Amino acid sequence: MNSPAGLNPYALLQHWRHRLTVPQFTIVTGLLVIVVGTFVLASPLCSSDDVGLWQALFTVTSAITVTGLSIIVVDQDLTLFGQMVLAGLIVVGGLGLMVITTFLQGFVQGRSGLRRRLDKGRSLDEFGVGGMGPTFNRILFTATCVMGLGTVVLYAFGFTDIENPGRRLWASMFHVISAYNNAGFGLWAKNLEAYRDNGVVSGVIASMIVIGGIGWRVTSDLAANRFRRRRLTLHTRLVLRTTALLIVVGTLGLLVTEHFGFDSGSMAAYSLWQKFQVSLFQSITTRTAGFNTIPMSAAAITDAGLLLMIVLMFIGASPGGTGGGIKTTTFAILMGATRSTLQGRQDVLLHRRQIPDGTVLRAVGVTLASILFVVLMALLLGIGPTAGGLPGRQAYSFIEKLFTCVSAFGTVGLDLGVTANLNRWGQLVLMVGMFVGRVGILLLLSAFYGSRPTPRVGYPREDIYV
Repeated sequence: MNSPAGLNPYALLQHWRHRLTVPQFTIVTGLLVIVVGTFVLASPLCSSDDVGLWQALFTVTSAITVTGLSIIVVDQDLTLFGQMVLAGLIVVGGLGLMVITTFLQGFVQGRSGLRRRLDKGRSLDEFGVGGMGPTFNRILFTATCVMGLGTVVLYAFGFTDIENPGRRLWASMFHVISAYNNAGFGLWAKNLEAYRDNGVVSGVIASMIVIGGIGWRVTSDLAANRFRRRRLTLHTRLVLRTTALLIVVGTLGLLVTEHFGFDSGSMAAYSLWQKFQVSLFQSITTRTAGFNTIPMSAAAITDAGLLLMIVLMFIGASPGGTGGGIKTTTFAILMGATRSTLQGRQDVLLHRRQIPDGTVLRAVGVTLASILFVVLMALLLGIGPTAGGLPGRQAYSFIEKLFTCVSAFGTVGLDLGVTANLNRWGQLVLMVGMFVGRVGILLLLSAFYGSRPTPRVGYPREDIYV
């Protein structure tokens, strides 16, 4: 249907807006929020003179995509109001940019039939057929309660070295917001390195990361069934099992790689218990959040440790959570498909349940598309001089670039000191990667190509050798 002739520009804009699909509306709204947030954060009310439009654009993109990669120091370059704006942007991105935009679309357009609501449910991670309003309210209420409890604990027992009550309260609130939304933004230049041995800070931050990362659907299912395993849905059991497995594997892996790697690494001088604490925290934060309690650099972490972190970042959080990556359920389905292939089975079984072929194909498609996109990011970072500002060094190593690309695409935010020293081209590549990683490959493709009708023509089957 073409645009009707004779309409004024405002009417044409309204007509164009109503024709947008849910994925297209999500992409456009996200970009508009980033543009508006950039001008607000670059204003003198929010930042110092050192923060220009480019620095503000990168920071706002990182906040909306809950990544945490930064080219500024939050407590030095942003005013208190600017820090509040940044925290608000993190909440908008973390509680689900897609959920919020769909809710707004239904409100603005004023019509939401069953077909449209079903379309919203599919496009936005199946958040419900009955409308987004009640679901959004429950998500917001749950998040507020969890973050409020975390803030109280951090204020009373965590950041006790901050004497000023107002500063301590804001530090507690900001870091809880950043952790629950898996953003990884810290107020200070060295993130949480000063609290490496503070069990309360590490415990609260790690708990917020896990709760936010597993998603509201899982926490709601746990609360509704009072943690009774037999009554939990397959999705909940799969998320919890995969999350626990990745935390254990990541902790033991980092403990081994950094303990036996070399004597000059970040954890070389720590006791075994300190190494275990650091490894556990980094295993949790590496998959989704991006906080760090040890110095992060290629010189301080072994190549084996960096490779393990890359894998954890690529897998990421869970569907409906505040993190990125290909998701834990996608990884579990791929492992189930691999096991079925090795056992000679025709069906993929998980927890004695058969997984539909369409779901398996989506998992394969998401993973392959994500790998290709990360490879493309790494290739683009290799075009021209993408590193600067380091005396005697012309370019970063491939593993440093790959680590940064996966950190951006997985919306993690861990940095090896690369991001701030990249030129504008390199930082633009990371911004695009952060946005694509947050909205998701499938949503992005559906925004460009739209939903295609199921073909009614069948084709003959033929085997090929693999």
